[in-house]
Amino acid sequence: MRTIHRPKGRLQQRYRRHLRVRKKVNGTAERPRLVIFRSLKHIYAQIVDDDQHRTLVGVSDLSQGLVKDKPGKVGAALAVGKLAAARAKELGVRRIVFDRAGYHYHGRVKAVADGAREGGLEF
Repeated sequence: MRTIHRPKGRLQQRYRRHLRVRKKVNGTAERPRLVIFRSLKHIYAQIVDDDQHRTLVGVSDLSQGLVKDKPGKVGAALAVGKLAAARAKELGVRRIVFDRAGYHYHGRVKAVADGAREGGLEF
């Protein structure tokens, strides 16, 4: 790749990684997609059915009913994963596909996935 076409910043690089991930990951009614968004202060998770273009569950670390077991942002991400799993199970969703949204599978992203697994979701 020539340097003139190289992505300029972190956001553009993440966007290109997200496009590569989304080519392979698609949420269906049987296996909706768990997608995350990570800002500097907060973390958000949604369970999306791409066939019907519907968001089934939306959770963040600002949501009501969030119980943090560990302090800090990683602890909040773990709690977000558990809460998303609990709300998905109420709707009858047991199996999902995980969309890391271009973020590296590390830290808070991994904590959301681990929390969802602890909550009973299957990837």
